[in-house]
Amino acid sequence: MSKKALLAVSIVSALLGGCGHEEHAAHHEKLQFNVTHPIVQDTTLVKEYVSQIRAIQHIEVRAMEKGYLQSTFVDEGQTVERGQPMFKIMPNVYEAELHRAEAEAKAVEMEYKNTKSLVEQNIVSPNELAVIEAQLQKAQAEVELAKTHLAFTDIKAPFTGKMDRLEARTGSLLDEGELLTTLSDISTMWVYFNVPESEYLKYAQNSASNDQTSVRLKLADGSIYAHQGVIDAIEADFDHTGTIEMRASFPNPDQLLRHGQTGNVMVDIAYPDALVIPQKATFEILDQSFVYVLDSENKLATRHINIAAELPNIYLVSDGLAPDDTILIEGLRRVSNGDEIEPELISASDTLAELSLHAE
Repeated sequence: MSKKALLAVSIVSALLGGCGHEEHAAHHEKLQFNVTHPIVQDTTLVKEYVSQIRAIQHIEVRAMEKGYLQSTFVDEGQTVERGQPMFKIMPNVYEAELHRAEAEAKAVEMEYKNTKSLVEQNIVSPNELAVIEAQLQKAQAEVELAKTHLAFTDIKAPFTGKMDRLEARTGSLLDEGELLTTLSDISTMWVYFNVPESEYLKYAQNSASNDQTSVRLKLADGSIYAHQGVIDAIEADFDHTGTIEMRASFPNPDQLLRHGQTGNVMVDIAYPDALVIPQKATFEILDQSFVYVLDSENKLATRHINIAAELPNIYLVSDGLAPDDTILIEGLRRVSNGDEIEPELISASDTLAELSLHAE
């Protein structure tokens, strides 16, 4: 063993033997202290994760054609219905192009009919008719293209949603692709949050038998959102920080939630048959947790424990204690390892009641 390791062991031993026990008497007088047993009960821990709230659909509405913005039929913050007109770009040029394409198509159609008649009279070859037919199909395609361009001057809502600010005003000269506004479908909200790998594994194990896990949402003002959500998606990969992104969906019938809000997702993590002890029964040495355990001769022995989770006033112990162990719950600074005491056994239920614990 290295010198550094020996020194660390010596320090821990010295601390365990006499840390904070200035008031401990030199003689072996028995002192009376309260002790209790750990309690085993199903417990739920509420974990909170910082989250970003997003609309289920959030798109940019852009001009499909170049031209002057002739009309604006909507206003900022307005709810628009699917198919409702939003903007109109001056259509004059596109109307003229459509008329020209229709006239050209009509002329080619007449030529096609004449050529077809000549073919039937064996005056011209069928090849000439095939050429004219191809020209007619091209002219008809030009008509459809002109109609499409003209239709792009009428911008309608692709879905029912809430409008954001107007980025262009009536009379503005627009380029193709220029942003007009954004539109959000906020009937359902997607809430994204990142979970560490260890907590993801706990979630995955607890939810293995369930398709979806219910969660709650704490808003920026500390209030709890009225509707519960469900975790319905998990990203495929962990990021470089060792976390994985999850998504919870929340109904939004009152439209209280908006795209871009923040909040905290609250996830209930179940600890069935958890071993529970009061926090006041523990002490720390070099960032490790210990308790005093009473043996059959009423002597105290330090015991290292592992903490699985922390709740108000209590710890959930994952390792180091058994339900039938007896632990010291008061006077920890007045005793030391090996002291013999006169125990006063307090039931676990009374101990938890004194802590005003409301555990599930």
